[in-house]
Amino acid sequence: MSDQQTELVVTGMTCASCSARIEKKLGKLDGVTAAVNYATGKAFVRHPDSITIDDLVRTVDASGYAAAPAPARDLNAVRDADAADPEAEHTAYLRRRLAVAVALTVPIVAISMVPGLQFMGWPWVVFVLTVPVVAWCAWPFHRAAGVNLRHGATTMDTLVSGGVLAAFGWSVWMLGAHGDHGHYYFETAAAITTFLLAGRYAEARAKRRSGAALRSLLDLGAKDVAVLRSGAEIRVPVGELLVGDEFVVRPGEKIATDGVVVDGASAVDASLLTGESVPVEVVPGDAVTGATVNTSGRLVVQVTRVGADTQLAQIARLVESAQSGKAQVQRLADRVSGVFVPVVIVIALVTLLAWLVTGHSAEAAFTAAVAVLVIACPCALGLATPTALLVGTGRGAQLGILIKGPEVLESTRRVDTVVLDKTGTVTTGRMSVSGVYAVPGTSRGVVLARAGAVEVGSEHPIARAIVAAAEDAARDLTGSDVGASAAPSAAGGLTATEFRNHEGRGVTAFVAAGAGAGGRVTSEGDVGGRTDDSGSHPDPAEVAVGKLTWLRKRGCPEPAAELTEAADTAMANGHTCVWVAWDGVIHGLVTVADTVKPTSAQAIAGFARLGLRPILLTGDNAAAARAVASDRHTG
Repeated sequence: MSDQQTELVVTGMTCASCSARIEKKLGKLDGVTAAVNYATGKAFVRHPDSITIDDLVRTVDASGYAAAPAPARDLNAVRDADAADPEAEHTAYLRRRLAVAVALTVPIVAISMVPGLQFMGWPWVVFVLTVPVVAWCAWPFHRAAGVNLRHGATTMDTLVSGGVLAAFGWSVWMLGAHGDHGHYYFETAAAITTFLLAGRYAEARAKRRSGAALRSLLDLGAKDVAVLRSGAEIRVPVGELLVGDEFVVRPGEKIATDGVVVDGASAVDASLLTGESVPVEVVPGDAVTGATVNTSGRLVVQVTRVGADTQLAQIARLVESAQSGKAQVQRLADRVSGVFVPVVIVIALVTLLAWLVTGHSAEAAFTAAVAVLVIACPCALGLATPTALLVGTGRGAQLGILIKGPEVLESTRRVDTVVLDKTGTVTTGRMSVSGVYAVPGTSRGVVLARAGAVEVGSEHPIARAIVAAAEDAARDLTGSDVGASAAPSAAGGLTATEFRNHEGRGVTAFVAAGAGAGGRVTSEGDVGGRTDDSGSHPDPAEVAVGKLTWLRKRGCPEPAAELTEAADTAMANGHTCVWVAWDGVIHGLVTVADTVKPTSAQAIAGFARLGLRPILLTGDNAAAARAVASDRHTG
């Protein structure tokens, strides 16, 4: 007989003692083990074949809660869940009650606690204000307590409801017996309701935001895709893709799902999965992953995996699994919560009897018993522990930190080594120009301006970095915002026409000099000043920007020794080299690199102060890793 694992969605839980009770009920079934997570509202049950899912659902229903099998994971449904989000409705439900409670509790507490605000008949005014707080605002607690009592169970809602009703009922009795001269606890009943509603509301918001972490991951994927059907492109939702379909990915678009390139060549930004800052060149036969970005050429991709089988879905499942697990501290909290409520009720009753037996008045005895209930009912342990773990894993996912499970958060106190991803963690994850070099007789400003003018037509991240540097240089030179005011075909004061993209190799265009085409670039690549426009042509010249091997095939001779030496140094430091040629001659070189974040040194120094050993891990090449590790900005 084999075991099965079933995931149930459980509704009606209001605290950790609820989840402990459901676990206990399911555990009484022969061969069944269950883990119920209050924060996510899910039960993970391992059971033999002889126990059906209907048996599990009936057991949960008999405990006073509602359960249903978790629906099959539809990534698009999860991604669009905000359209009908039950967590959002529950949060709004609590927010309305909290707003009314706050509005009424403030004057209740002020009048009750400040003698200067009290007037003839003030207890009756406070009574009237307290009734809606106790009856309507506290209704979620009363309802949950009643449902559980019908099933012979007590939860933290029992304490909340009992404490509020006891304080209110005692105050009503005192009001009838003593009028303006009694001791009242209206403000206690109202304040307890308001504070606990605020806690439930904060908890609901935290759960919803953590659930949004999963949707944020899935939002990385494409929403629709151009599928090839009978030789024509048809735009369909990603959810309609089937294995074997072929779809088109244009420059700048996200790849819809995992597949294999069947036509075209391009550079794909896969840093989401690989950490590689430089886009990966792909040709027919290469595998591509959903949610990565096609940066340049047109691709035709054949689908190999869809839906829950894709790499993006596997990452999402890891996040969901992390939020559903239980750390040891949460298991302890659940066990404590399972006995906490009945123990508190017993202590309250013992307190009442002890005060009566020792000769105190009924009023004093009842006041002490109510104080026990009031003090105990928030129960931060049972409420805060699962929520804190849920928020920790969810917020981590939003920041790009995937946590395998809540138990990992507990084990961090034993960590002595921290492994840091390079791209997007230590570095910015964005390419920028690190140097510009030119042969004697050609200014560096011209090399950068011409390269920028040509690259305007490309979507490649390296191209965007060059364009940004050229525009910055022109802006420094002219004092105007070229990037905002110039036409799309202009960059760095030059205009390019007849742009052509040579997939995976480079780009070409005819460049004509415009205003501000000059410029000077230092050996460090800083652009500024004005110099002679050496190397410029009165007529448009065809400029080629790309790989050295491609320029050689176009008939360009070997570059000058100065450029070769600069390229060797740049590549040794992990930088990428982009060569610039016109008139059949290589005139310059632009190097780009992923830059280190200015906060990285501070973070790494912080690890060192904590006694942690930082290690850099990257999918980039070894030279790039060594360059970042030795950068002065990383300490």
